[in-house]
Amino acid sequence: MLALRLARGTHPLVLVRRLLVAAASAGVGFLLLCALGYAAAHPASAGSVLRLLWCFVPLAATVQFAVAVARTDPSTRPRPGLSSVGLGPVRLSALAAVSTAVSTTLGSMVALLFFLHLRGDLTGMPFDGGAAEFLGAGTPLPLAAALMLLALVPILSATASALALRSRPDASRDTFGSEELPEPAPAPSGLPWGVALVAAGLAVEAYASRDAAGSAFPLPGRFDATPVAVLAGWTLTAIGLALAGPGLTYLCGRALQAVRPGAVRLLAGRVLMDEARRIGRPLGIVCAVVAAVIAASTLYGGDERPYGPLTALGAVLVLGCTAATLLTSALEAKQARAHTAEALLRMGAPVSVLRSATALRAAALLILFAPLTWVIAELAALPLAK
Repeated sequence: MLALRLARGTHPLVLVRRLLVAAASAGVGFLLLCALGYAAAHPASAGSVLRLLWCFVPLAATVQFAVAVARTDPSTRPRPGLSSVGLGPVRLSALAAVSTAVSTTLGSMVALLFFLHLRGDLTGMPFDGGAAEFLGAGTPLPLAAALMLLALVPILSATASALALRSRPDASRDTFGSEELPEPAPAPSGLPWGVALVAAGLAVEAYASRDAAGSAFPLPGRFDATPVAVLAGWTLTAIGLALAGPGLTYLCGRALQAVRPGAVRLLAGRVLMDEARRIGRPLGIVCAVVAAVIAASTLYGGDERPYGPLTALGAVLVLGCTAATLLTSALEAKQARAHTAEALLRMGAPVSVLRSATALRAAALLILFAPLTWVIAELAALPLAK
């Protein structure tokens, strides 16, 4: 009830972010139901399990986006005086979990209704039965399995949001201090492990595709079989980039402050070092997703390997959720350093200095992550293009 009352008085932009979470949940729920319908119609096909495995990629992206939205929700931000009325960190994390569960459950219900409508279970077969093949129309749908799959996004999103908010530091305290620049933050420790996982993922992908006999593995929506090891290799690469992202962001901040930095370079570098853990992981995931898109475009850009409808939906979900997560994390970082920006303005710093520092941070990250993304995409597509 408290979550619903807070939602009524929420800023429209916050409601838009929650609706985006619901839309992403609806897309993932529809993909999961499509995999279930295909499995019900083709019980002896090995592709049924592989379709379900592909669904976990947009599922992970949606859960990450839901957690990022929960972290930036003003109603779940610790503020002075809330603990005295019983809204401490534990209660706020539970409130975030309830809000996230409501949004994702709404999306799952929309996905169920849309799926049943396309199958013809509600009114009649739309589009002259064009979607019957990959929806398993005419085959009874296991109700328990459908509800279990639809519950994945709400349960995982709510649990991850509660854990993320319970483990975050006190958001009411500015990490920069109130009147001065921050000291250099300790370097993230995941860079070596991230590099090792990226190398392992590329090696697994190369090994799995060496016997492909000149044909790359097909994507969901138009496939009969998919090498699971190739998908595992891409997963390892994505995890490695997510682990390496904070360390690479930290190194960007260190590089900006090298060789007698001025005020703008010093401010931009200190901010990147302090926010490396907050924005580095979403940056790494975006790098992995864009690299996968470049590699897939190289392999499937021609008419001989067309994309399927489920592939397009999954790609839109993954790209949209990862980009939205990065923007939401950047918004969270901006909120965290709001007191520092106000302090600098009170001390007479011109607004142009803050804007120049922001542009310099964005340029430094682009210079590092853009070539890295291209290199990983080329290395990922090379063994599959044989």
